[in-house]
Amino acid sequence: MTRNDKGGLASWWWTVDRVALFAMLALLAIGLMLAFAASPAATGGPLTEGDFRYAAKQVAFAALSLAIILFTSLLNLRSIKIAAAAVFTLALIGSFIVLFTGSEVLGAKRWIDFGWMTLQPSEFLKPGFAILGASILADKARMVLRKELITLLLIVPALIVLMMQPDVGQTGLLLALWAALLFFYGIPLFWIGALAGGSAVLGMLAYALLPHVHHRVEQFLDPDQQGYQTKLALRAFEHGGFAGVGPGAGTVKYQIPYAHSDFIFAVAGEEFGLILCVAIAGLFCLLSVRLLLRSSRMKDPFAQLAGSALAVVTALQAFINMAVAVSMMPAKGMTLPFISYGGSSLFAVAMTMGFALSVTRQRSKIGQRDHHVFTFLREVPPAEVHPTEVLA
Repeated sequence: MTRNDKGGLASWWWTVDRVALFAMLALLAIGLMLAFAASPAATGGPLTEGDFRYAAKQVAFAALSLAIILFTSLLNLRSIKIAAAAVFTLALIGSFIVLFTGSEVLGAKRWIDFGWMTLQPSEFLKPGFAILGASILADKARMVLRKELITLLLIVPALIVLMMQPDVGQTGLLLALWAALLFFYGIPLFWIGALAGGSAVLGMLAYALLPHVHHRVEQFLDPDQQGYQTKLALRAFEHGGFAGVGPGAGTVKYQIPYAHSDFIFAVAGEEFGLILCVAIAGLFCLLSVRLLLRSSRMKDPFAQLAGSALAVVTALQAFINMAVAVSMMPAKGMTLPFISYGGSSLFAVAMTMGFALSVTRQRSKIGQRDHHVFTFLREVPPAEVHPTEVLA
């Protein structure tokens, strides 16, 4: 493909951020490699032979994720806003349905079981809200309410449903995403501090009212009561050392619950050592900083806000997962983007990064017309009176 090609795919290739795209593909490839490493541990045990069924599923999930990244990154800004509105609405409805039909795991209802796979609708709230929130804040027209208040009214139903499940991790991520949008929008730091204080209050309420949250925090604060998973994860890192014990040679991974999902970073540390762990962290840093820099150079305020918020929420989720694995934070039950096993996580992060690639594409402004999803919230300007009508 040359720059003179006018086709859709050629135009996409020369306008998309290829450095960020290659970082995503590298993370996805590492995730597939670790799926083959962790699948025997997830399906077997120290004395029982496992298989590669999770790895096979992950290959199928990865193929669909690649299609999602390509499709969403090809969308124009108008289509992205429409798609985000549909995704956020369906995710909110799905998260509400989970309260009544979802399967309960570790004291929380988050998944809808379809038999061949489970779906976590709350994962898709983040990309949908990032685009919609950016669309509201970047709209140049005056609205019937303050734009910050409209984004609050948009996020409150999602927060209520998440706390009813309860899913403290996703609630915190959604609040952090909202705070990132408001910060990049330029609201006073006083309100960012107020939002941080409100989030701290919600965290304390979760600690006081939710037994599994209380238990995890107590384990984290008391070194003598270190959690079972965290203790095994640290042992896996110690066993792997600098270069790891080799592919398939890990033994501690067989004892770690959810080694293929929540604690996949420990599997990477045991079998491939500090080298791969640093490479994973470095790729996430490269991806996040690249998208932030690319977003800052965009001339469209919507692209600036959306690209920056999508980069921040993905980086934060990756940091939390890795921090939990090395005992820097209490256990959250949060996946590592692109790396952990699971269709919901992989599809949601693919959509998130596809949206980020799309809004940061170097498009020509010629012939473009913006599309406003929330036109009905705009203030109706007063009708202009013609001078001849006044004289009459």
